[in-house]
Amino acid sequence: MTDAEAVAVYRAAEIGGALQRGRRPVVLVVDLQRGFTEREGPVGTDLTNAVCATRRLLDTARADGIPVIFTVIAYETAAEAGVWLAKMPRLAELRPGSPWVELDPRLAHRDREPVIVKHGASAIFGTNITAMLTAAGVDTVVVAGATTSGCVRATVVDLMQSGFPALVVADCCGDRARAPHRSNLFDMASKYADVVGLGEARAYLSQSSRHEADRSASGHRS
Repeated sequence: MTDAEAVAVYRAAEIGGALQRGRRPVVLVVDLQRGFTEREGPVGTDLTNAVCATRRLLDTARADGIPVIFTVIAYETAAEAGVWLAKMPRLAELRPGSPWVELDPRLAHRDREPVIVKHGASAIFGTNITAMLTAAGVDTVVVAGATTSGCVRATVVDLMQSGFPALVVADCCGDRARAPHRSNLFDMASKYADVVGLGEARAYLSQSSRHEADRSASGHRS
C-alpha cells in the first residue's frame, strides 16, 4: 500500500482528527541523554539533528516562560529493567553516574528544569509526571525526544490515555532508522497526537505565553 492509499483508508475511517490545544503547555523532552544521542552510546545513534532542533524549541520555551521537563533512563540494578533487557540488553549500561545517563550537553539543561528518571519506555509509566502536570494546570504536552518508535511513542500513548493532548515535534524526534521514525510519526498523527514541525511548535509556545500574560494582566486589573 502506498502512502497515498494509506491516507485514503484512514480518511475514509475518519481517523486522524485534530486535537484541541490548550493555553498552558509544557515541553517534555524524552530521553535525549548521551546513551541515545551519541553513536558510541550503548543504545545510541547520531541524533544531532533532533538534538539541535530540540535546543531551538527549548530556547523558545525558556524565553517565553514555558515549563520544561526532561526524562532519562537509568538503572541501579538490571532487575529494574525487567524483561526489557531480553530485547535490549545494553540498557543495563545506563547506570546512574554514567556519562550515558547525562543529558546531551547541547540541550543546555537548567537547574530549575526537573529531570525524571524512568525505568520503562513511557515517561508516564511508574513516574510522577502526570501528578506534576495536573498540579501545574498543564493542558497540552509538547513532546520531543528519542526514540520516535520507542519511548516517544509509548509516552504519547500514555499521555492520551491520561487525558493530556500531545503535540509531537517531528524535527525534535529521532530514531535509529528512518523507516520506524516515519511510520511511527504517521501512526501517532493518525491516532494519538498532533505531529507538527518545529516552526509551528515554537509559534504555539509563544502564543500560549502571550495568552497567559494577558490572562494574568486581566486578573491584576480586576
